[in-house]
Amino acid sequence: MCFVRGTYASHTHLTVPMRRAGVGACAPRREHNKGSETMEKGTIIEMRVDGSRIDIVVRLKRAGLAADIEKRRVRNVFLQLNDGRILSIEQRKKIYATLHDISQYTGYTPEETKEVMKYVYITKTGCDYFSLSNCSMSAARDFINILIDFCLEHGVITSEKLSDRTDDIDTYLYQCIKHKKCAICGRAGEIHHWDAIGMGHDRRHYDDTRNRKICLCRTHHTIAHQKGVSDFERDYHVYGIVVKEKRDKEREEENK
Repeated sequence: MCFVRGTYASHTHLTVPMRRAGVGACAPRREHNKGSETMEKGTIIEMRVDGSRIDIVVRLKRAGLAADIEKRRVRNVFLQLNDGRILSIEQRKKIYATLHDISQYTGYTPEETKEVMKYVYITKTGCDYFSLSNCSMSAARDFINILIDFCLEHGVITSEKLSDRTDDIDTYLYQCIKHKKCAICGRAGEIHHWDAIGMGHDRRHYDDTRNRKICLCRTHHTIAHQKGVSDFERDYHVYGIVVKEKRDKEREEENK
């Protein structure tokens, strides 16, 4: 099973209000730009691999879609794969624990928090409304990513380390760099070069876009220098990533 989303123009944006002391409460608001999106369920019936390119033939049930594609001149689509696996018990625990933490921070009830964050996920991914009782493992992983990104962006205090909540460590490490939060403890962080720039390079002019990096607080930054990258990775189960590749991928997703 796969999901195909055709993009006719731009995306929908949803704002998430905070309801804390001194901050007014309001309902989530959708802001619609011109254009629209649609999602269709289908089945992959053929794949052809040609070097670095792949052509996929997808069978969709709605016959009238062909006319819509021609009328609206749709040329770009987003493909989301669903292998049929249902979210795990561990994923469900991570989701509800993080929703509880966000609920404590925002002042929403746990049920309100769940619904608001679902619509944040739907807006960012273009997926249909889903249930946490039977959604796919991939949807659960992406939803956890959304929840963790929210926590890092807004400084939500969580009952355990976010690195233990993630199902997607690469995305988590990128989110920490994006929001300048330590990947170990969640405190304010700074960039640590996992790949040393080395002697003889002028840091002011050196192009480090292909070097691996990680965001660490002052304390863990010092520990990383003392231990070295191999021991630090072994002890804390994190590592450096190439930020440019993650940022480029994120921009591609936003422009679909």
